[in-house]
Amino acid sequence: MGTSKMETALRQEQIAQAALNIVSTSGLKGLSIAAIADRIGLVPSAIYRHYKGKEEVLDAVIDLIGDRLLSNVEAICQETGDPVERLKRLLLRHIGMIKGNQGIPRIVFSEDAYENRPERKEKVFGNVKKYLVKVSEIMQQGQEEGKIRTDTDPWSLAIMFLGLIQPSGILWHLSGGEFDVDRQARKSWDLFYDCLQPVPRTSPDMNGKSK
Repeated sequence: MGTSKMETALRQEQIAQAALNIVSTSGLKGLSIAAIADRIGLVPSAIYRHYKGKEEVLDAVIDLIGDRLLSNVEAICQETGDPVERLKRLLLRHIGMIKGNQGIPRIVFSEDAYENRPERKEKVFGNVKKYLVKVSEIMQQGQEEGKIRTDTDPWSLAIMFLGLIQPSGILWHLSGGEFDVDRQARKSWDLFYDCLQPVPRTSPDMNGKSK
């Protein structure tokens, strides 16, 4: 990538991060080109050189969130080769990402962000799906190494993994940060770890019969 393109990419990321920070503190209603420019010490015209308006910036924020989800996966894969440890570290990184960017749940779970913009909702779903694909690959690796149960498909396990995060993130957001999301993440992980074990404990199925 040339220097000018790199500088442009860095500026665009800076703008998107500033927009995310504004949503974190002021909500979607507080987001404007003027507010973004003020946050990073630029004039509004400098923002318009990169984005046509607020809605385009918001799309860039969604791309930023998606990129960071995948970056978290790449980071934990470089840190350790053990699939179960990768899942644990990914959970902690995901929780940390939400705590450090309260604007994420404000955007992802806000109907205002998607009003008359079905393509934006589709983009968010696409980003989550890419993340789940990566998590399912870790699950499959664990199954192949005999560290994760094989009686459930990797995709279902990946969705269960995401289920460890989303409720805690919502409660943390609704409580204004008072909900102890770190403690809950550790407790949820312990339960999920037991669930992943290659020889699961006998439990009744949906019809009440032992599996």
